[in-house]
Amino acid sequence: MQVVGVTEFGGPEALAVHEVPEPHAGAGSVRIRVQAFAVNPTDTGVRAGERDSSQSSSPYVPGMDAAGVIDEVGPDVSGWQVGDAVMAMALPLSTHGGAYVQELVAPVGSFTHVPKDTSIELASTVPMNGLTAIRILELAGVQRGGTLAVTGAAGLLGNYLVQLAKSEGITVIADAAPKDEALVRSLGPDHVVPRGDGFADAVRAIVPEGVDALADAAVQRDVVVPAVRDGGAFIDVRGWPGNGADGVRFEQVMVFGEYRSFDKLERLRHAVEGGTITPRVAEVLPASRASEAHERLEAGGTRGRFVLTW
Repeated sequence: MQVVGVTEFGGPEALAVHEVPEPHAGAGSVRIRVQAFAVNPTDTGVRAGERDSSQSSSPYVPGMDAAGVIDEVGPDVSGWQVGDAVMAMALPLSTHGGAYVQELVAPVGSFTHVPKDTSIELASTVPMNGLTAIRILELAGVQRGGTLAVTGAAGLLGNYLVQLAKSEGITVIADAAPKDEALVRSLGPDHVVPRGDGFADAVRAIVPEGVDALADAAVQRDVVVPAVRDGGAFIDVRGWPGNGADGVRFEQVMVFGEYRSFDKLERLRHAVEGGTITPRVAEVLPASRASEAHERLEAGGTRGRFVLTW
């Protein structure tokens, strides 16, 4: 089968299509004929060698989001059959492997049905970012009627986070650059404030005591910590341990631990079907243009995800 990966870590130009042996579904797993896979910021770190690759071998294959059709079912698997359209989370640089593949062997629990009336391309943007958003809300611990600030609200993770938080009855304060304001407002936050260095002051102007929690999807860190109240939570998406600010609980969201969170994937499926969250594709490109997708993603300003197809 073909995969997109790197034999040497580096920039976007290091990505290429490679031929590797075809895998097969084993115990407790199915094989998915991948039709679309989303390009996420974490993929660029895998490509560049910023992640532990000791459990993998060359070519190193990025990707955490895929959608396609089951074409093999393991002998002890029930409830799934050949022909089922599914969306799945993958684990790059592990024994399971990343999503930039034509055939993905996926353990039961790491995938669910594609939402009704949703394209394969749109579905491929849901699992990893959706699971990350759910985990952020769990770590934040904000109750109905509480307050959550979100940086990077215009990005896909921010989109899902704002929409899921609103569905839980949380008051959401989201940031937006002028060019993204219409998009962010369409997500339904209670307040929209300017993105940038003045974010914390703008939040405090709305909630003088500070918010119950802040999800820093824009990785602004020190600049936005002052928006959090004493006793509140700051959730980082890139492993930052925090700056030690008094009274702030610092948390790091690690989505790898959600690999087999089937119940949460089902929640996301229903959220898409019910209109609670809105998948968003920036552009669909052939897998052979993965280098271009990475280059454009790293340039910034993408709204939605680039999706690559075979």
